[in-house]
Amino acid sequence: TLWWLFRDRLVPENTHFVGYARSGLTIEQVRSKCDNYMKVAEGEEERYDEFWSLNYYVKGSYDVRRDFELLDQEILKVGSAKANRIFYLALPPSVFASVTSNVKGCCMARSGWTRVIIEKPFGKDSASSATLSNHLAGLFKEEEIYRIDHYLGKEMVQNLMTLRFGNRIFGPTWNRDNIASVLISFKEPFGTQGRGGYFDEFGIIR
Repeated sequence: TLWWLFRDRLVPENTHFVGYARSGLTIEQVRSKCDNYMKVAEGEEERYDEFWSLNYYVKGSYDVRRDFELLDQEILKVGSAKANRIFYLALPPSVFASVTSNVKGCCMARSGWTRVIIEKPFGKDSASSATLSNHLAGLFKEEEIYRIDHYLGKEMVQNLMTLRFGNRIFGPTWNRDNIASVLISFKEPFGTQGRGGYFDEFGIIR
């Protein structure tokens, strides 16, 4: 997605992309993992190389302040002190608190705005969602926070909701009093790929 935005010139030309994760990778290794999925059309090779020249990677933990200080140093090195920063947190909800605390403590923009985008399930129930909301409210202003639960955008779910509530014949009957069970089948050519522990607590299986 970042490549397509860059390819179509939908991000500022002076945008830099800094990846941060626990895996010990180089940006060359990240590129080799991505190449097969990037759909680079003929004539876009030079633009594609330019995109990767603006990508950087930092290895670090979720809960070690020093690692986030090193991330901040890398951001300053590849960019400048006068820059906006967007942190896109595609992480398990269990580490949102430590990561956002470290972002607030170490990585806020010096001159410019900072935004934190939180993707994936926003907690696993009402209580954990409220806890996370209260935690974020203590760190950031509301206008600095974006919340995304990508499951909400699934067409299948949207169509089911329209089908149920847009048809009076289904509205009164599609409920727990009239439906004995619901069977959900996932037809994908791959397994959970080591993510079983995650899905036990969050996401589609829950």
